[in-house]
Amino acid sequence: MSPAERLPRPSAVVLDVNETLSDLGALDARLAAVGAGPRTAARFLPAVLRDGFARTLRQDPLPFAEVAADVLRTELAGAADLDRPLEDAVAHVLGAFDEVVLHPDVAPGLRRLREQGVVTVALTNGGLAACEGLLERGGVREDVVHVLSVETVGPWKPHAAAYGHALDVCSVPAGEVLFVAVHPWDLDGAAGTGMATAFLDRAGTGAYPRHAAPPTLTARGLDDLAGRVLGD
Repeated sequence: MSPAERLPRPSAVVLDVNETLSDLGALDARLAAVGAGPRTAARFLPAVLRDGFARTLRQDPLPFAEVAADVLRTELAGAADLDRPLEDAVAHVLGAFDEVVLHPDVAPGLRRLREQGVVTVALTNGGLAACEGLLERGGVREDVVHVLSVETVGPWKPHAAAYGHALDVCSVPAGEVLFVAVHPWDLDGAAGTGMATAFLDRAGTGAYPRHAAPPTLTARGLDDLAGRVLGD
């Protein structure tokens, strides 16, 4: 879809959370503070997702926090400059999820969608409490109608059951739902359920893998996306 085109107005917008809504800068800062290696931050979240996906594939998914803690133990066990005992370092770093904040474009985008009667849904592979805390800190909890975690159904996104859970809660046909994320793998999974998809390309690079189903729409932020789908 070209930038000049617009989607039909969706009945619901379902949003990924980690990195799509949240700025994980606090996580990077805490990794640096405990003495993690310089490449740990870049490896950490992809490794958590990899192992979470693997557990989903073997039909024995684990909670995000449990996978994240084990990945971090493995990463930090080899750190030469760790400044505290391993378990203390793991707890300190994971505490960042209680401090992360929203990207600046998120609050105005959510508010605009909600004001115009679009059902807004947060769907995370992470824990429900962490997602609720993020939205509360950002002052947007009232702008999100449903806050959902895959822990309710078990399989992590991009398993179809995770997206199906959001569709069931919304009671809206997939064709009337727009799924929003910064991760092509997530958008590809959502597209497989029949939802339209929107890629948030905050960096403006336009880079997107050809093996993934192309997004229906690309926007620079959630505020930009809201204007596009509402016809502003």
